[in-house]
Amino acid sequence: MTATLVQMTVLLLLGSLWRILKPAGLTAEQTRFVLTQLVYYLLLPALVLSALWKAKIGSQAFEIAIVCSAGILISSSILWLILRSFRVVNVQTGALILAIFPNVTFLGLPVLEKTFGEFGRSIVIQFDLFGFEPWVFTLGVSLAQHYGDSIEKTDPLWLSLCKTPPIWAAMIALSFNFNHIAMPEGVNAILSTLSAAVVPLMLLSLGMGLQWQSIHWRNIPKVLPVIVIKLVLMPLFALLVAWQLGMRGDFLTASILEMAMPSMMFGIVLCDRYRLDSGLYAMTVTLSTLLSLLTIPLWYQYLAKI
Repeated sequence: MTATLVQMTVLLLLGSLWRILKPAGLTAEQTRFVLTQLVYYLLLPALVLSALWKAKIGSQAFEIAIVCSAGILISSSILWLILRSFRVVNVQTGALILAIFPNVTFLGLPVLEKTFGEFGRSIVIQFDLFGFEPWVFTLGVSLAQHYGDSIEKTDPLWLSLCKTPPIWAAMIALSFNFNHIAMPEGVNAILSTLSAAVVPLMLLSLGMGLQWQSIHWRNIPKVLPVIVIKLVLMPLFALLVAWQLGMRGDFLTASILEMAMPSMMFGIVLCDRYRLDSGLYAMTVTLSTLLSLLTIPLWYQYLAKI
């Protein structure tokens, strides 16, 4: 785990360095946009197709959905009560609650794939598709609309999902999986080559997205409850639920590590679209990502003992 996080940190720093140096005159925002679109429309669907086609899927997916749902709902409710008691303004409340959603793919994938191999990759994809995305497109978007200043309406859930390439890849992969269709060697080689590029590009993109200038000391009291809930309490709640479901071993460890990931990067898109406090959200993502490099190994060590 330590070696994995050191490698990840180097790639994150290289991404952050790009923001400073701007090679070939390309800003971090320009480069990150191209990288994320490449991953989203080509490389990630290839990864999803490869992982789910060969994965053993059964009650595991149902348990993942329960653990993810419990963690998000309990954590967001506690944070909402805290923010309400401090009377935080709406655009900041919406941004901070969005920060509860974990970065299950861009950071979760590198951690779990390096730690558990192909099994970890399968867990990440299932968390994203069965546990994470349904809540982002329902609860997340609803919160952004409610607390934001924008009057823009979002697409219905079914239409948003239809526009998501990894969802289509998942549907195809699951149909092949359930019908016991073997993956041809040539297809496996192509998908493996494309999938191998996902992790480094995601980490570089994540590093480019960290906004150091967004960190202001005056906002620490507002951000601190989010970070504590996100990195400590959410995985704890998830662990209690997972244990009751009978999850054990690597499945338990991988699932809780997913819930221990820092705030998602995608939230900045929702903040911009619905006019929430994007600067405060960026600060939360940056600090939670940095601190997660310390908390994730601690969670891993603890989970390895139970």
